[in-house]
Amino acid sequence: MLCERRNQLVKREEILMHLWGDVDYFHGRSLDVFISKLRRYLKSDPVIKIENIPTVGYVLREGS
Repeated sequence: MLCERRNQLVKREEILMHLWGDVDYFHGRSLDVFISKLRRYLKSDPVIKIENIPTVGYVLREGS
């Protein structure tokens, strides 16, 4: 979802509903873990960054 909508906001609720069909605390925490792992995996590439918009969602930033 983040790759498909690079440089655009993807709402947290939308990701949770798409993946688990539910928005609850435990799925939200699982999403946080997955995003952390993605950030760790992508940290070697300075062009790509996952930006957190608190309480709203995420933006996969791709630029120079």
